[in-house]
This record gives sequence, C-alpha cells and structure tokens, in this order.
Amino acid sequence: MANVFECVPNFSEGRRPAVVEQIVRAIAHVPGVAVLDHSSDESHNRSVVTFVGGLDAIAAGAEEGVRVAVELIDMERQSGAHPRIGAVDVVPFVPLDGTPMSEAVAVARAFAELIATRFELPTYLYGEAALRPERRRLADVRREEYEGLRSRIGNDPSRAPDFGPSRLHPTAGAVAVGARKILIAFNVNLRTDDLRIASRIARAIRESSGGMPGVQAMSVLLTNPGRRPTAQVSTNLLDWERTGIAEVVREVRRLANQAGTDIDRCELIGLAPAQALVGLDAGALSIADLPDRALEVRIARARNL
Repeated sequence: MANVFECVPNFSEGRRPAVVEQIVRAIAHVPGVAVLDHSSDESHNRSVVTFVGGLDAIAAGAEEGVRVAVELIDMERQSGAHPRIGAVDVVPFVPLDGTPMSEAVAVARAFAELIATRFELPTYLYGEAALRPERRRLADVRREEYEGLRSRIGNDPSRAPDFGPSRLHPTAGAVAVGARKILIAFNVNLRTDDLRIASRIARAIRESSGGMPGVQAMSVLLTNPGRRPTAQVSTNLLDWERTGIAEVVREVRRLANQAGTDIDRCELIGLAPAQALVGLDAGALSIADLPDRALEVRIARARNL
C-alpha cells in the first residue's frame, strides 16, 4: 500500500467564513486529496483543516492552502486568543496506515523549503522534523508569537528560520512545519468567565508544569459576539494512549469543582482515532456527533465516494 499521510494545517482566520471556504476549496481541488473536516473558532480566530492523501497529493494540497492564506490573511490586522506566528501558523504532517515517521519527516522538510522559496516565507521545522533540538516543541517555536518574532527574527541568531528569509513576510508572517504522531485537540469550557480559574487548571494539568503525561494546556477567554464570556481550558493530547480524553475531563472537573465551578461543555477540534473515543459519553461532553468524529470513519467514507 502506498504511504498515506494526514495533514492538519492551522490558519489564523476564524471570523471570515468566505476566506476559510476558499482555503478549504483550494485544498480539496487537488487530485488525490480528501478533506475530512474543517472547523473555525471566532475567539481563537483560527481554523483547522484535516485532509489525507499520498506523498505527492498531501504536499500539493498543503501548498494550495498556503497559497490562498498568503493572499487573503493579513497578520498586521489579525488578532485572536490563540498563539500564532503567521497566516498559516502550523502545518503538521502525520504518517498513517503504517507509514514510517521518517517519510513524514522527509515530506515536512521538503515542504518547508518549498514554501519558503515560493512564497518568501520564513519557515521553522518542529517535532520529529526539527533540525535543532530546541525547536522540537511547537510552543518554543512560536513563544514570542507574531509580534515578538517580528522584532527578533533578523537580529537574534537563535530565531533565524530553517528556510527562507530572516524577516517576516509583510502580511503572512512565518510558518511552523513539522512531523508528528496523531494528537487530539480538545477544549473544555467552564461555567465561569474567571480566566484565573482556567489558568490554574491549565497549569495543573500540563506536563511541562508537572501535570498529566503528554498534555499541553493553556487558558483562553472566549468572547464570541452574542454569547456570555467563557473561560476555556484548551488542550492538546500528544500521547492519547497514555492520557486520554476521559482522564483529562475527570481532572479538569475535579479542579473546577474545587474552585466552585464545573464543566459547561467540551469541544473536539478536528478528528480523533476511533479507539480514543471508545467509552466516552457524547451527551455528557455535549458533543452530539462524537462517533462521527473518528478519523477512521471519515477516511472510510472518503474512500467510498
């Protein structure tokens, strides 16, 4: 069987549906690409697209997404709750169906060099594709965000990109490109607008602060128009087989209860492995379509079209 990859680019646009639709349409138009899911968040001002394909198709689809985003997203006017360094904030390549990680690393490195040259974008390699050990963690690559990187990229050798110019693109900023295992992006909205509570919970559960293995977490205040402000604990589960969704929900609820509040609802961003969803109560999580969010289900559906 030919090598198969998942690509999950994150775009710094979640408030203009027409722009997001143009990006998705451009990716889906590439032969051999199957777009499985896309979602947007206004407070984060971010959209996530999930698609799969073979070696050539996956890179071509990602390149089309970058092309449209560079044309339509201006980082000088962009703001949102989620950390980001560019119009296309991050492009991870994930090996599927027994494809070796080394192939994903090769795709990521070649792709990073390609878009750096074509679009004059500074690109940083992270995860398994990183060329420097201090850039393996995505959080370290984008720690200053777009505004901080703008002042350091040309002056601090430690912030020089792996490919491309040592200056931000005038409107599109920079891009992080990586290779990694499947991760689960999972958010927990609390029944409070007190961001301090969400911040304490995020600090308690993230691995880097001594919390749960393989968990990254941050706090966000959701301020979508027409809705009451909501404190959110936003997580990435980097090793869902060690720390799964149920474990995170239980611990967040315990800590929220200690602070005098509770969980309001949960959000699964994108897709997750079917095994990671086994035993979860969709009603309790307020995720009505949870069984349909299995990666394997979406891939099977795409192959049958």
